[in-house]
Amino acid sequence: MTERRVLHACFHLPPGASQDLYEQLLTLAEGLTPRVQAIPPDAAHLDITGSLRYWQRDPEGLAALLRMRTMALYGVQTTCAIAPTRMLATMAAAVTAPGATTLIEADEVRAWLRPRPVAALYGVGPATAAKLRTYGLHTIGDLADAPLPALTRIFGAATGRTLRAHALGQDPRTVQPQPIAKSMGVERGYDHDVLDLVEHRRSLLELAEELGARLCDAHQAAGNLALSVRYADRSTSSRSRTLPEPTAHTRPLATTAYELYDLLGLQRARVRSISLRAQDLRPAAEATEQLTLDPTDDRARAIEAVTDRARARYGPGTIRPAALAATGGRLGTPPSRGTRS
Repeated sequence: MTERRVLHACFHLPPGASQDLYEQLLTLAEGLTPRVQAIPPDAAHLDITGSLRYWQRDPEGLAALLRMRTMALYGVQTTCAIAPTRMLATMAAAVTAPGATTLIEADEVRAWLRPRPVAALYGVGPATAAKLRTYGLHTIGDLADAPLPALTRIFGAATGRTLRAHALGQDPRTVQPQPIAKSMGVERGYDHDVLDLVEHRRSLLELAEELGARLCDAHQAAGNLALSVRYADRSTSSRSRTLPEPTAHTRPLATTAYELYDLLGLQRARVRSISLRAQDLRPAAEATEQLTLDPTDDRARAIEAVTDRARARYGPGTIRPAALAATGGRLGTPPSRGTRS
């Protein structure tokens, strides 16, 4: 049986890069293998199992070809990691130097995984990692050796089995070619590690305001909101949630962003960027809006309407929430990327 080879490609897009550039890179990748799964905003999974013989190259050779083409045609540096599963390829890419390639063979999986901290395991956020450490499970090897009944008792049956399977390097997911989901995103990058939880929440409010404004300008409403936090070691935690109703309003977007952030359980995390992505977009005219008896919500929407008119006439930033006024609306560096598909 042929060993499966999954290549995780991370495209180092320039700040402010358009969605078109990302889609062109995906098309380029499809020239190497038809099995390409987009991972917005800047990555993709490629199943190269059946392409190695066609191109008469080994996995590292095919990764080198991809890196050469993205640089030569688009000036984009690409980091590659190749492993038997999507999970391992993603984890390996997070610790690969920019523009380099990491290869994990099937017989190297256990040795590669075991010494790594549990926080590096795919699907383990800061809160889960902290809970694992309280039970003396500090490395992925510790987690792999833990009795399954103990894990299911602590985390529940489904989560316990998933943690054990991931610690053993198991991931049944296959690369699923599919069109890029309709979405719109904004990101706040910092020029240094930011540990202050208050500043994180200010960034979330600013991102929610910016995302709401873009949705309003595009006459779109979001049915789902996704939050991604990238740390100093280039690893990422993500959470998403379906909104109670499709919306482009800042208040429900910010409230949901805060809730997703709280789910990550960040304490002293060294954060380098935070991004919000509005997903499941639909025309605002088709979005239903539930009636509310909350006068506070009514006032917030009235103020938002005034803000939208001021922005349309005088430009962005004319009226800002009081929580952002103290910083002039500048948190970290300017938005590093806003994308729309």
